[in-house]
Amino acid sequence: MTHEEIFAKVRTTLVEALSLDEDQVTPTARLKADLGAESIDFLDIVFRLEKQFKITIPREELFPESIFQGDARFVAEGKVTPVGLAELEKQMPFADLSEFKQNPRVEKVEDLFTVDLIVRYLESKLATAK
Repeated sequence: MTHEEIFAKVRTTLVEALSLDEDQVTPTARLKADLGAESIDFLDIVFRLEKQFKITIPREELFPESIFQGDARFVAEGKVTPVGLAELEKQMPFADLSEFKQNPRVEKVEDLFTVDLIVRYLESKLATAK
């Protein structure tokens, strides 16, 4: 399946899950800030993606935000530490962290969750499923 085919299916999934117009779902759209997704929506999105792509998405694999909650090695003074960045890279190898690394504020973690991140995640997941 090509990047464009995966994107088209992800777009359809997000349009249905979040009651959006197709033109709102762009590769760079952030799930929370731009598309209005809330915590409960992430569960629905994962469920719909599993059904759409006929795969299993383990809990926290696609949206591992909780890795920073309560671990002083990962967060200090409102910023993700180098250890935290390494953990984020390990848990989200499909994420583009280059911009985030320049100012790794914890509140900016949610900006990593874009439509394109989902597409790249699914590309890696589908490639290993073959």
